[in-house]
Amino acid sequence: MVNYKEEIAKVLAAQIPDMDAAEIQEMVEIPQDASMGDYAFPCFRLAKVMRKAPPLIAKSIVEGITGDPLFEKVEQVNAYVNMFLSKEEYSRGVLAEAVEAESFGKTDIGKGRTVIVEYSSPNIAKPFHIGHIRSTVIGNSIYKIYDALGFKVERLNHLGDYGTQFGKMICAYRHWGNEEDVKREPIVTLLGYYTKFHVEVETHPELDDEAREAFAKLEQGEEEEVRLWKWFRDESLKEFMRVYDMLDIQFDDFDGESFYSDKMQRFIDELNDKGLLLESEGAHIVDLSQFDLPPALITKSDGSTLYCTRDIATAVYRKEHYDFYKNIYVVASQQNLYFQQWMKVVKLLGYDWVKDCVHVPFGLVSLEEGTMSTRHGRVVFLEDVLNKAVDKTKEIIKEKNPEADDELIDQVAREVGIGAVIFQELSNNKIKDYVFKWDKVLNFDGETGPYVQYTHARCASVLRKAGAEVVAKAQKLDIDYKYIESDSAFELIKLLHALPAVVVEAGEKYEPSIITRHVIDIAQAYNRFYHDEHILTDNEEEKTAKVALTIAAKNGIKNGLALLGIKSPDRM
Repeated sequence: MVNYKEEIAKVLAAQIPDMDAAEIQEMVEIPQDASMGDYAFPCFRLAKVMRKAPPLIAKSIVEGITGDPLFEKVEQVNAYVNMFLSKEEYSRGVLAEAVEAESFGKTDIGKGRTVIVEYSSPNIAKPFHIGHIRSTVIGNSIYKIYDALGFKVERLNHLGDYGTQFGKMICAYRHWGNEEDVKREPIVTLLGYYTKFHVEVETHPELDDEAREAFAKLEQGEEEEVRLWKWFRDESLKEFMRVYDMLDIQFDDFDGESFYSDKMQRFIDELNDKGLLLESEGAHIVDLSQFDLPPALITKSDGSTLYCTRDIATAVYRKEHYDFYKNIYVVASQQNLYFQQWMKVVKLLGYDWVKDCVHVPFGLVSLEEGTMSTRHGRVVFLEDVLNKAVDKTKEIIKEKNPEADDELIDQVAREVGIGAVIFQELSNNKIKDYVFKWDKVLNFDGETGPYVQYTHARCASVLRKAGAEVVAKAQKLDIDYKYIESDSAFELIKLLHALPAVVVEAGEKYEPSIITRHVIDIAQAYNRFYHDEHILTDNEEEKTAKVALTIAAKNGIKNGLALLGIKSPDRM
C-alpha cells in the first residue's frame, strides 16, 4: 500500500530548505474534517527556519506544489497547506491491494524473526471462567496480528500446573474425593474440593501443613502424588480444549510450569554464585531495594520453589530454544509488580535480552456481586457464557428467518454468538477493568460484532446479486474510477487504505481494540455508501466499479475480524 505521507513529504521537501523528508513526514497530518483536505501540513515550525510568517510560508508551498499529479487540489488555509489527493490514483492504488482477499492488510516486516505469545494459561483443576477470556482472546488476537505482520509466532499456553495449590488439591481429594465424580464432571468436582479445603482449613489449620507436605512430595517425584497430579491435569485439559474449540483457538505448546521444575536449580546456583541469593527467615530472596522494588522470593523456607524461580527458568529456556525477537506475556495488570521483580532478577543474572520480554497487562473482570473467587466457588464458567450467546443468537435468527435451514442457523449462531462475546472483550482498551453483566455481553445492538458481521454478510449479498460475471470483471479492476469518487465512497476507500497501518499500530501497542475500532469504522462507512449510492445500477460500468469497492470492503471487514479471532459469515 502506498504510504501517502511519505510521498507527500517527498513533494514538500523540494519546497522546504533545511528539513529532510523524514522530518516533514512526521509533521503531515490527517484532518478530522474531510473538507480541510485528505492531508494537511502545518507551517508554524518553519517560521524560524524560513524567517517568514507561517501563512506566507503556506502560500508559497501551495504555489510550488500546485499542479503536482499527486494532488487534485491544494489550498492554503491560514498557516496550513491542505492537500486533496487525486481520487482516481488514490483509489486505484488502494483497490489494487484490497481486492486481494488473502493478503490485504498483511505485511512482511517481521520476516525472519520469532515472536512468542504466552496467553490464556489457566490453572489446572480450576474452572475456565469468564475472567480467563481476557488473556485468551487478547493473546490470540496479538498472535494473529504478529502473524499478519510476517513474524514466526509461537503460541504458548503456560498452564498453571504446579505450585502449592496442587498440594491443597491432593490433600482435599484424599479427604473428600471420589474418582467417579471427578471423571463425570472434573472441573466442577475439583472446584468443590478446592472450595471445601479453604472452608475446612479455617477450623483445621493442620490441613495447610498436610497440603505443603503433599506438594513437597510432588516436587520430589513421589509416585502417588505425581499420579494424582497427572490425572487432575489430563482431566482439566479435556475440559479446557472444549472451550478452545468453541473459540477456534489453537496453541503450539501446552508446556506449563511443571515443565520447568527440573530447570530451576541452575538459576538458584547462578544467583548464589553471583552473591545475589540472600537468606531471610529460612527462605531465599534477591534484594531489589536498590530498584525500589520488594525482594523477589526464590525459594520458601521448606525449600520449595515459587512462581519467580520458574519464570526465570522459563524465560531463559525460551531464549535458548527459540531465540525470540519478543517474548510477550498476556497477563493481568495485578501482576505488574511481580513482572518487574522477576525481569529485574533476570537482568541481574546478566541476561540483557530480558528487555525483549514484554508484559502486556489487561484490566480485571469482576461480577456484579463482587470479585470472582475460585476459593469461594464464585465464578461464571466461560463455556456457559459462550453457549448462552449462541442460544440467544439462534433465537434471533429463527425469529427473523423462520424458513432458514437448521444447519445454517446452527453455524451462523455459533459464529455470531461467539463472535459477539469476543468482539465485546476486544472493543475497549485492554487495560480497563469491567464488571461482567449478562445483558451487556449478549447485547447485539450498536457498535458490536454482529453489526460488523452483518455488514460483511450485506457485502456478500450484493456480490451474489451482482452475479459471477460482474464480480470477475470487478476483481480484475477493469473499472472506471469516476463512479467511486463520491464522498461516501472515498471515505470508505481512505479507511481501507489505513488498514495495513492500523495493523502495524495494533502490533506496536499490543492493542487489538485499535483494529476493533477500525473495522467498525469500515462497516459504518460501507453502510453509508450502501444507503447513499445505488450499487446494482443498469449502467454496467458504474455497477462494476461499485462492486469492486464492495469486494474491497468485504475483504477489509473479513481480514480485520480475522485478526480479532472472529468469523465472517456470508449470510445472516
